[in-house]
Amino acid sequence: MYFTRVSAVGPRGGSRRRSPRAGGGWFRAGRDRGASAGASALAAWRARRGAGKPAGAMLPFEPPLEPMLAKAADALPSGPGWIYEPKWDGFRTLVFRDGPRVHLQSRDAKPMNRYFPELEAPLRARLPERCVLDGEIVIAGPRGLDFEALLLRIHPAASRVALLARETPSELVVWDLLALGDRDLRGAPFAERRAELERALAGVTPPVHLTPATSDLAVAEDWFARFEGAGLDGVVAKRDAGPYEPGKRVMVKVKHARTADCVVGGFRWHANGPGTEVGSLLVGLFDGEGVLQHAGVASGFSAAQRRALVAELEPLRANALEGHPWRDWREEPGTSRMPGATSRWNRGKSLEWEPVRPERVVEVSYDHLQGDRFRHATHLVRWRPDKPPAACRYDQLEQTPPFELEAIFGQRASAPAKGS
Repeated sequence: MYFTRVSAVGPRGGSRRRSPRAGGGWFRAGRDRGASAGASALAAWRARRGAGKPAGAMLPFEPPLEPMLAKAADALPSGPGWIYEPKWDGFRTLVFRDGPRVHLQSRDAKPMNRYFPELEAPLRARLPERCVLDGEIVIAGPRGLDFEALLLRIHPAASRVALLARETPSELVVWDLLALGDRDLRGAPFAERRAELERALAGVTPPVHLTPATSDLAVAEDWFARFEGAGLDGVVAKRDAGPYEPGKRVMVKVKHARTADCVVGGFRWHANGPGTEVGSLLVGLFDGEGVLQHAGVASGFSAAQRRALVAELEPLRANALEGHPWRDWREEPGTSRMPGATSRWNRGKSLEWEPVRPERVVEVSYDHLQGDRFRHATHLVRWRPDKPPAACRYDQLEQTPPFELEAIFGQRASAPAKGS
């Protein structure tokens, strides 16, 4: 089994330091939207499909295809007509299978086969011979879904990708069926697509999984509370009568939202240039041994906030490196995970950072931790002049009970919709 038992999800002990580094997605930094990405996906698909194939044997549509999107909400919608699913924390993926040819397309319409070579053979063996699916590529670690392991796959060296594919194999979680054989199902109600998907993937085995679904709000709320322990992101709601609408935010997603008090240990200048606006804050938390660990970044400021932060942080910049817990990362260029080091998913983006004396506290909002770091960028709620930095510890954070990924796939929830 690829999915292993999950131990408690929460901050790790010990004094191993974590360096500040950039958040954000793998293809999103400097990503090329539009025609070039679409042309790349189409060229990759046609290369795999081969020339001279009879038109009658082709899928009803070709890549690229924009995935249907979700809008954020504070609570799950209630009432009849909704189907709920767990929200997986991985790489959104559209799968085109046409006989022996399998094409993996990212949310940004880019081909992904080279990053997940271990999936092609299992997908050929387990999926219908001709189909288009929507889902998520995930990797399971010892403490649940491991998004960091996914990021490591975006590497230019095929040998490195092959090694990672053997050491941390990926899996595909499927939640929608857009085409089957010659039939284009995008216009069909989701309840019908889901029922067709369940029949198509009946008895499917890892590394392919069918996501659980339910029309029972109480079950969905229970999933929201418990599945976070396996690294899941929240719950998604879809209209049972809704068609598949590429590029439109018609689904509803509800994610976990919490706040934490953190120490500001540094910042990065905005892309407008040094001295003009602050782009993000580097925030930290004290571990059990009293070491200030880098926990993530706070970003998403308005232009006015970015300018105000320049003045706010200026008094803290004088002699900031003296006794700074992250000093080594500033002074040792070869240090692993040093802030400012170029990574393969943010080449061309400056990651240089400026230290400040760790004397100020901010309250930030976040969704969940992965290990001892915030999984996504946090957002500034307010400054906390009433809080001493020493009070900003990991033990303030809510502990999520562990939950096994295998148990999620073993769910036998209420029927998601009529005809299922």
